[in-house]
Amino acid sequence: MSVLCVDNISIGYEGTAVASNISFSVEAGEYLCIVGENGAGKSTLLKTLLHIQKPLEGNITYEKEGIGYLPQQSVIQRDFPASVWEIVLSGNLARLGRRPFFSSAEKKNTKINMERMGIWDIRKKSYRNLSGGQQQRVLLARALCASSDILFLDEPVSGLDPRVTVEFYELLKKINNEGMTVIMVSHDINAAIEYADHIFHIGRDYVFYGTTEEYLDSEAAGYMGLRKGRSEESICGI
Repeated sequence: MSVLCVDNISIGYEGTAVASNISFSVEAGEYLCIVGENGAGKSTLLKTLLHIQKPLEGNITYEKEGIGYLPQQSVIQRDFPASVWEIVLSGNLARLGRRPFFSSAEKKNTKINMERMGIWDIRKKSYRNLSGGQQQRVLLARALCASSDILFLDEPVSGLDPRVTVEFYELLKKINNEGMTVIMVSHDINAAIEYADHIFHIGRDYVFYGTTEEYLDSEAAGYMGLRKGRSEESICGI
């Protein structure tokens, strides 16, 4: 069953398209990685899929309500003075409706996702005092509180060291194997090939969508200097 259908959209700003004729669908439980050259429109596409901005043309349809989103972190966000518990709990805000308080169900949802991410024991700590890897687990738990169906991530390993990067990718794949649909924007082509089952490549003059195997045989992959078998290498060279 498709959870997301993108029908011939054009994306851009102030009426100027940066990419056009974009069509694809994402099935429940798939892992899609959006890759491409810098400035080709990866972030613009993600913002459009998240309804942060409207497509210039075409339609985007979700079959499920509720989206989990892990954005890129800024320096200011990394220094946010709140407890781990408060940040993860805030992922339930969309469930409140008109209620001014969190219910026991939302607090239970928070606890479950904190335990999934291995951060329950640090729930009382200040977010600003955590390591980069711990902060990403907190934000991932928060995103999981928002949705159990589809998860968007924007360059989630930026600033993490190689060991923590691999740990995060493995954690994300585990979540995907449990049934979560994952859509991730990444500049890390090797990680996309190793973990995702579908690739959307956005270029300045073309777009590609297909399975990882199809991508490795495509002109887009050739342009990026990839060859079959590259995905078997370590994504961090360790």
